Amino acid sequence: MPKPHGFTYDRRGDGHVVITHRGRTAATLRGDRAAAFLAEVEAGDPQLVMARWTGSYKFGNERTAKNHPRNRRGNIPRG
Repeated sequence: MPKPHGFTYDRRGDGHVVITHRGRTAATLRGDRAAAFLAEVEAGDPQLVMARWTGSYKFGNERTAKNHPRNRRGNIPRG
């Protein structure tokens, strides 16, 4: 699985945390969620933590699932 990259986060003065991915806002966290995120990002790999919190990460099986006969478009017999 490729390592996530391109994430940054910014602490705002009002207690908000804004997570961006390649310059676009991916998530805005407030209150307890922002505090939990900051504790986790400081303890672990920041890129992986931000990818997990935003849901912007790959599981590694997307290509396999895309090529499965059930998921191919146009090859469904109509009867």
